[in-house]
Amino acid sequence: MANGLTVGEVADRVGLTVHTLRWYEQEGLVDPVERDTAGHRRYSEADLGWLDLLIRLRTTGMPVRDMRRYADMVRAGDDTVGDRLRLFVEHKERVLARIAELQADLAVLDAKIAIYGELAERRSSLSR
Repeated sequence: MANGLTVGEVADRVGLTVHTLRWYEQEGLVDPVERDTAGHRRYSEADLGWLDLLIRLRTTGMPVRDMRRYADMVRAGDDTVGDRLRLFVEHKERVLARIAELQADLAVLDAKIAIYGELAERRSSLSR
């Protein structure tokens, strides 16, 4: 990746659309990406690592405004480390609460699967 990856290559690699990558840059979630002599974006490994983090934050439900706030804090430097820590701890708490909700939902599904499995087995044995 000597010259970096194009926006299309990065989109394919990280699973975002080209439009979303450009939007992330416009919204300040991603620092302006280096450009080649023709003006085309060229993404570095560091850019890919940053995008991976953003994707994980978004996947875990972090609002874009908090992602932007985090990006701004990183740009502001080490004086924001405490604020970044607080943001991530609060987000982790929300993620853990969501996981607990999903586990409860999964338990309901497991119970229904067990009930319908038993009913299907009974029907099958009656038709023999």
